[in-house]
Amino acid sequence: MTSPFDWTSGYPSQRLPVFGRNVVATSHPLAAQAGLRMLMNGGNAVDAAVAAAAVMTIVEPVSNGLGSDAFCILWDGQRLHGLNASGRAPQAWTPDYFRRKYGADGRHPPQRGWDSVTVPGAVASWAALSERFGRLPFADLMAPAIEVAERGYAVPVIVQQKWAAAAAILADQPGYAEAFMPHGRAPAVGERFALPGAARSLRLIAESRGEAYYRGEIAEAAARHAAAHGGAVTAADFAAYRPEWVEPIGRDYRGHTLHEIPPNGQGIAALIALGILDQFDVAGLPVDGVDSQHLQIEAMKLAFADVYRYVAEPASMTVTAAQLLDDGYLRERAKLIDPRRAQDFGAGNPVKGGTIYLTAADEQGMMVSFIQSNYMGFGSGVVVPGYGLSMQNRGHAFSLDPASPNGVAPGKRPFHTIIPAFLTRDGQPVMSYGVMGANMQPQGHLQTLVRMLDYRQHPQAACDAPRWRYNAGVEINVEQAMAPATVAGLLERGHRVEVINDSYQDFGAGQFIWRLGDPSVEGYVAASDPRRDGAAVAF
Repeated sequence: MTSPFDWTSGYPSQRLPVFGRNVVATSHPLAAQAGLRMLMNGGNAVDAAVAAAAVMTIVEPVSNGLGSDAFCILWDGQRLHGLNASGRAPQAWTPDYFRRKYGADGRHPPQRGWDSVTVPGAVASWAALSERFGRLPFADLMAPAIEVAERGYAVPVIVQQKWAAAAAILADQPGYAEAFMPHGRAPAVGERFALPGAARSLRLIAESRGEAYYRGEIAEAAARHAAAHGGAVTAADFAAYRPEWVEPIGRDYRGHTLHEIPPNGQGIAALIALGILDQFDVAGLPVDGVDSQHLQIEAMKLAFADVYRYVAEPASMTVTAAQLLDDGYLRERAKLIDPRRAQDFGAGNPVKGGTIYLTAADEQGMMVSFIQSNYMGFGSGVVVPGYGLSMQNRGHAFSLDPASPNGVAPGKRPFHTIIPAFLTRDGQPVMSYGVMGANMQPQGHLQTLVRMLDYRQHPQAACDAPRWRYNAGVEINVEQAMAPATVAGLLERGHRVEVINDSYQDFGAGQFIWRLGDPSVEGYVAASDPRRDGAAVAF
């Protein structure tokens, strides 16, 4: 088979591509090993992904926890499936609810505390994936996470940096210090950390296939804690929660199709940007040069302008995903790009008349792209005592403007940043991948995919390469490793550039599995981002 990649391409890195017929890639080695353990015990890629996801709630608590939301795209061997397990607002939430409590000047619900918490969906996603596609007993999938939570683990380098930064901010949130500051501070690098409350919850989740979380002891404990600390979420809100199976949306690029979860997520931003870039000969420009990087940045800006204006729960959107991805509309948007000048774009008119990511693949051909998140570092900061539930703060993403498509309402899902991605060619699977990190996610999807499809860089090289991050207006951040001549060229074109060195979130962290051919023969090649503590493992 002819390789799609130039295997000699590369950048300074701690990592090399990993090859195998059964592969797991995550941002923590213990989670990757948990997934591999399921595969070696006769499980499939879904079993591996669920086991790894459960371990991730313990070993990278800054980014996710048992109170996270989740999304998944998976290839079952025949077709793609999408799962939206983002949380819904408590029934009590309205704009008036927040204005009465916090005043009339707020634009969003609070950033921390119980009034930032929607009903978490991650545990429901594990149960749904296992029930529909898994091979092993659900309790087996929880076993590695229970063991890690009870016995503890040595805190890794990169996670510890963000843990220490968050502790100073969140120490006063209900339950936080008890769970995550066991000695009155954040753990040090290499220090043992255990989360026995989470082990208790995981046992209940394992025994009940998640029912205890939504319609049992855990839900009741969460509701009691919320009531005691001014929150509105109830046991009935938990009981009403169900994840939703959805059809992924897609966009063709360079002979392939990139698939994303449809709104309420921001994955459509990557598709819009690719549709705009498709109007340019990107491959004819030097891969790390200013011309290529400028085009990608401007395409991403145009995409975000529309996404931030229009994307919300589908029922609340004034335009459809199909309208935003219309070929003619994207051609017109592409004409707005000036190759020599950075611009601050507004939304167009398409109407004509904190996060962890992991991926797993098996030799039968099943591939799983999975992401779960607490949103900001440690989410709401709220932890339910005795149960280790670190709750997300996705409610903060709602708008308090009733005219906004993302306006808060009872039972509604907010605009979401976490997005898994999947690549196909001629209807067949090619790659499951994702790049975690708030609004860096579609930007990471775009940058890494352009490197692989336009420039034939292999997944680890595309992962290692220096990245930029668009913020707002003409403001961008770039990594220190970006070529000085490219940085200077971006400045000359009017970009306001800040060079920063942050390995945790500012430039995302990706995991990639690319199918090389028949999984039982050629297998896969995997990559894991050196910006995190993770690993790709295989056999």
